[in-house]
Amino acid sequence: MKSSFQYCVFVLALVLATLSATTYSLAQGSASVLTLQKAIDEAIHNNRLIKEALEEEQAAVEGEKKARADLLPKLSTSYSYSHLRHEPFALFTFPSISVTPFGISRTLEHRKITVGPKDNITWDVAITQPLFTGFALITKRKLAALDIDLKKVMKEQAVLDVIKKVKIAYLNILLARRALEVADEEVSQLEAHVHDADQLHKQGVIPYNDLLKSKVALAQAQQNRVKAKSNLDVAIAALNLLLDRKITVNTQVEELPPFSPSSYELSSLFHKALHHRPELKQLEIALRQAELGVRLAKSTYYPQIFLDGRYERKGDNWPASHNDYQNDHNTILSLQLTWSLFEWGKRRSDVAQALHKKRALQEKVEEIKNSVLLEVKQAYQELMVAQENIHTALNALSQAKENYRITDLQYKEGITTSTEVLDARTFLTQAEFNYHRALYGYRIAQAELQRAIGAR
Repeated sequence: MKSSFQYCVFVLALVLATLSATTYSLAQGSASVLTLQKAIDEAIHNNRLIKEALEEEQAAVEGEKKARADLLPKLSTSYSYSHLRHEPFALFTFPSISVTPFGISRTLEHRKITVGPKDNITWDVAITQPLFTGFALITKRKLAALDIDLKKVMKEQAVLDVIKKVKIAYLNILLARRALEVADEEVSQLEAHVHDADQLHKQGVIPYNDLLKSKVALAQAQQNRVKAKSNLDVAIAALNLLLDRKITVNTQVEELPPFSPSSYELSSLFHKALHHRPELKQLEIALRQAELGVRLAKSTYYPQIFLDGRYERKGDNWPASHNDYQNDHNTILSLQLTWSLFEWGKRRSDVAQALHKKRALQEKVEEIKNSVLLEVKQAYQELMVAQENIHTALNALSQAKENYRITDLQYKEGITTSTEVLDARTFLTQAEFNYHRALYGYRIAQAELQRAIGAR
């Protein structure tokens, strides 16, 4: 019975410990292990830069709706009230003939006739339809539609930028984690070396300063491990910001598959970049907008024609339904034409300005194309260098491991000094770090090349 009770207590304690650990883990902000693709998907969904681009796209959509509305009839109404101090009147003068004992008298008689009330109420409802504006309204709508396309391309550019940043941040975490593992290994081996040096010193095989050198090297390695841990924390925080997570979340990432070199053809990369880079697509759209800008500037050479229909009421009461002097309501249909004939060369300058902007943009397109090709070439060369560095770093790592193994054995047999062992460990640490930096450097170069050709 006692044994059963103890077992129950043990199980309860285990459950409470598990719940406590889970609560602590959540409090620390730990997260499930992320794959690279999950990190990219989360960034695309949450990143502020992409959200900003989405809002810009929606703003362009509303701008197109506004430009489309300008083509449709406009309905408006107005209401006005005015009070006159004196009644308005008209003064009429006409001759007056009268017969007197002295003969016929002719005079001019002046008479005032009231022509309106003191209180005047006017209201109307009007509808206006543009009939011809020199193609200005149609051109503005086309410009607004192109602006939507432009914002979509800018959103895609933001997505590509974020994807590249996420890839690099993800790889930086893996590299920092490898660096921490190297630092842990260095500390572990130097602790073993200090132990061996202490034993040899007690046996009188090595002098005390050799032992001190080993301890100093161990202290330095421990400091390097602290620095490596700090670098890992910073790398995780950088990825958290891209994912719009709290900066303190302990995000864990999954290791990538083993290194597998890829083959690329430079001419194919050039072709993809010229057809897929969003920057070039933006310039193509901007060039079409510039062409429409020339057309818009030329629209001022044409007349503007509007059809206007209006129903109005005039009276001396609030609904303007009473009028003793004229009809209280009327319907008006009018055709309005305005044509600016002379503005001292302003219209010609507007057209010339639009043409110059278009030509400047054409030159910029060619310049950016050359810049894109150079960027692809540079990214390709860096990838090739990174691929070659992997083989070099792997050979160096193999040699550094063998050198450390031999030197450590020689030290234990008393045929070499502690300095040689410490130097061998330093070489091994650097070789291990160089190898991991080459591996992840190759993947970073891949991410740079994918961005250079406009691929995700």
